[in-house]
Amino acid sequence: MSGLLQVACLLSLVLLLIKAAQLYLHRQWLLKAVQQFPAPPSHWLFGHSKEFQKNELKQILKRVEKFPTASPRWLWGTKVLFLVYDPDYMKVVLGRSDPKAHGTYRLLAPWIGYGLLLLNGQPWFQHRRMLTPAFHYDILKPYVGLVADSVRVMLDKWQQQLSDQNPLDIFEPVSLMTLDSLMKCAFSHQGSVQTDRSSQSYIQAIDNIKNLFFSRARNVFHQNDTVYGMTPEGRKFHQACEVAHEHTDRVIRERKAHLQKEGELEKISGKRHLDFLDILLRARMENGDSLSDADLRAEVDTFMFEGHDTTASGISWILYALAAHPEHQHRCREELQSLLGDGASLSWDHLDKMPYTTMCIKESLRLYPPVPGFSRELSKPITFPDGRSLPEGIIVSFTIYGLHHNPDVWPNPEVFDPSRFAPGATRHSHAFLPFSGGSRNCIGKQFAMNEMKVAVALTLLRFELAPEPSRVPIPNAKVVLMSSNGIHLRLKKLQ
Repeated sequence: MSGLLQVACLLSLVLLLIKAAQLYLHRQWLLKAVQQFPAPPSHWLFGHSKEFQKNELKQILKRVEKFPTASPRWLWGTKVLFLVYDPDYMKVVLGRSDPKAHGTYRLLAPWIGYGLLLLNGQPWFQHRRMLTPAFHYDILKPYVGLVADSVRVMLDKWQQQLSDQNPLDIFEPVSLMTLDSLMKCAFSHQGSVQTDRSSQSYIQAIDNIKNLFFSRARNVFHQNDTVYGMTPEGRKFHQACEVAHEHTDRVIRERKAHLQKEGELEKISGKRHLDFLDILLRARMENGDSLSDADLRAEVDTFMFEGHDTTASGISWILYALAAHPEHQHRCREELQSLLGDGASLSWDHLDKMPYTTMCIKESLRLYPPVPGFSRELSKPITFPDGRSLPEGIIVSFTIYGLHHNPDVWPNPEVFDPSRFAPGATRHSHAFLPFSGGSRNCIGKQFAMNEMKVAVALTLLRFELAPEPSRVPIPNAKVVLMSSNGIHLRLKKLQ
């Protein structure tokens, strides 16, 4: 028996040595792969974790200032992200068809499944082509009135809260409003989720998922699914995903029941308009099969997240930027009052007739990009315009926050200056990427821009916005751009 134990111990030691040798060789390969690009000193095991322990976005801005174009960031000894914040570099990579970085994005799969965000290659292309009709302008036109209704519900609630004299933390109510809009537009939901407690639990679940995903992606000990599932964080992540899936499943179940009851499942095109879920339910793959239940849920989960959370971030930061710059807020309000009066008649045709407000929205999206970063894994070697190169297999992390705050791209980048987006203003094609770029840009960017315009217009026509000096928001990257201490505003009803 002791002999068998000795053999087992020896075998374990040999396997451990082989694994250690593999990790060592992989680290040496990574070191060589990024050797052309300087970076701050890193620990051989903990990488740059100490550097990024505090405010991650501030550390990225230090990188942008010290290491132009790009720099490697070591998460730990055998994992490095190649941070990019230069438009020429971004143009080269986004012009290719490299897949999403599987090692990181797979951590989102238990939540949103393999829908448009996580798919790669031909499956992604098929889903993208299948979903594109859902974002045609004929589909989007009726949404303007639905979004306006949701915004007015939120503003009515804000108006009722003015008497307590306290600043309002706007992010959660804006999140509920964008979820309400999404449910009405994309899923033809009746009623308002802004007064539904289950919707508030969904918002909280999404917030928990984002925080847990963000911390897991940076923890070497939490990469294995089995190990992570046994940790308190893993169990909390699983519970939050269950809450999100219950919400999604209910949406799909209710729509299927409604359509089957009315005998419309096979003749949806006869409805007043097709929405996102209609198109999913009638979609056919190239082989003629309809979407599986797993594919259907993945696309709905993906759109539920991307369609409400990113837009909520954008709207919240836009309102803060206008509150912090009253001269631009005043000019927007004058433009909107001239165009819309009290906003009661707001329609699709008005959205292209508010140029200064649009300039301010874009400048806020530059300063506060809703999605501060994303990544790709190089499927083949790449050479950048300056002659430096990277091999296949390197993870390129597009730091949109760094790009938008890069002084070589945007002079005085911390200054709120809407004239950067004035008609006729010139800039690099990849200097402004709030909705990503290339073939995998955000499929819902027009929907998002329309919703932002409606929300900003109706808010400015009803309230004067001011920041709360004692609670200046601290931008924080957690899948979408949040604030560590909330986004607090003071509102004054206009006469």
